Amino acid sequence: MSWIVSNSLTWFQKFCINILKCGPIPQHVAFIMDGNRRYAKKKQVEKRIAHTRGFDKLAETLQWCLELGIREVTMYAFSIENFNRSAEEVDTLMNLAREKYKRLMDEKDKLMADGVRIRVLGNLDLLPADIRKSIAEAMLMTKDNNKIFLNVAMAYTSRDDITNAIKVVKDGVHEGALEIDDIDDQLLNFSMYTNHCQNLDVLVRTSGETRLSDFFLWQCAFANVYITDVLWPEFSVWQLLGVVFKFQRNYHILNKYNYEYKTDSLTTRKQKFLEKLEFHRISTLEGYKSLCT
Repeated sequence: MSWIVSNSLTWFQKFCINILKCGPIPQHVAFIMDGNRRYAKKKQVEKRIAHTRGFDKLAETLQWCLELGIREVTMYAFSIENFNRSAEEVDTLMNLAREKYKRLMDEKDKLMADGVRIRVLGNLDLLPADIRKSIAEAMLMTKDNNKIFLNVAMAYTSRDDITNAIKVVKDGVHEGALEIDDIDDQLLNFSMYTNHCQNLDVLVRTSGETRLSDFFLWQCAFANVYITDVLWPEFSVWQLLGVVFKFQRNYHILNKYNYEYKTDSLTTRKQKFLEKLEFHRISTLEGYKSLCT
């Protein structure tokens, strides 16, 4: 299935969406897409088929989010811990990633026309060189788009994200770009893989598990967490509408405690440090893009 699918909603589903759009809509929703392996067991199909259907659900869910007016979506696609699975399953997931990132480039005209920005969050050095190359091509191609944001967390854990941010700041102090007194939660936030992301409004986890699985631990500070028993390949628009309805019911409480980090409140020294960090990350992507595979 394509990354960008056509609208398949019924008139009644569209009607319900329009009703919900009369209230506040979350601007950033993240999904822990859990349950593919249990789905394979339930349906008695190969794990490869279940993972493929899981990707198809990702594309479908992205379209529903766009219909609702949700501008930023993050999908937890592959944890660093997933490298500990069987070699066969890891190879299956990497091959699926290769196929889907290639499809992404085949659809570049549609992505650019719709203003979609692709961001892949994680320790990309852990991924095979050809996948890094494809990721870099997609990220660099769409880096100036700003209508819709699709974040794919791949080779990601929150502990790695936070640890990497601490190392980045430590190096900044060591090199003289920062002072010890510059270190605060704001600086750490802007040093993470998610530095360009909006505040997280809602985290959705499928399959009924009540764990965060080392995902967005920092970013979930004020987010509304929604857990559904539905397995990811069986997630439907009705579950998503329930997510938005719950967000609206809790909106005033969430809005009261939510805190937004603002770049315009940064000191000149911090701004220069973060500009240098951004330049380094873009240069790293350029290096990935030029890899011979």
